[in-house]
Amino acid sequence: MIKESILNHIEVSNLLLNDLQSIDNLCQIALTTILSSKKILLCGNGGSASDASHIAAEFIGKFQKDRRPLPAISLADNLSTITSISNDYCFEEVFSRQIVGIGEGSDLLIALSTSGNSRNVVKAIETANNIGINCFALTGKDGGEISKLDCDLIKVNSNVTARIQEMHILIGHIICEYIDSKI
Repeated sequence: MIKESILNHIEVSNLLLNDLQSIDNLCQIALTTILSSKKILLCGNGGSASDASHIAAEFIGKFQKDRRPLPAISLADNLSTITSISNDYCFEEVFSRQIVGIGEGSDLLIALSTSGNSRNVVKAIETANNIGINCFALTGKDGGEISKLDCDLIKVNSNVTARIQEMHILIGHIICEYIDSKI
């Protein structure tokens, strides 16, 4: 089982080579966002929420190189905000309401959803589009509902949630490495 998991990880990683242009586009958009004094917003549920937090931390703290903190916010991090919005409105609005409150045109939203069907992530993208925020989604499988939205998309070619999340982190690290090399 261990060997099978590792081999599957390698296989899915190799398939990501088919998305080099999309990953490069995301890196360039992220860099342009930072250089324009705008911010990167990230969101996701469950493991994807942790991935959003992880990637935001790499921007705010540092990745490999000692550089200035970069403006990034994981919309999954503020428990009081998430629970109050869920209680007073609905869980579907936990990210979109934050985007309305802190998002600005030309910010970048990186939305993570392994299935592409998370209603609160879908609504976050719809809301960001209405505000003029650039949207890029990382999904798996067939891209789900997110693939029908006006949003750049990288679909990890797997139906295994763990492999999809591993590739999302890899893509996040590639973005950080790219920005570190340019700043």
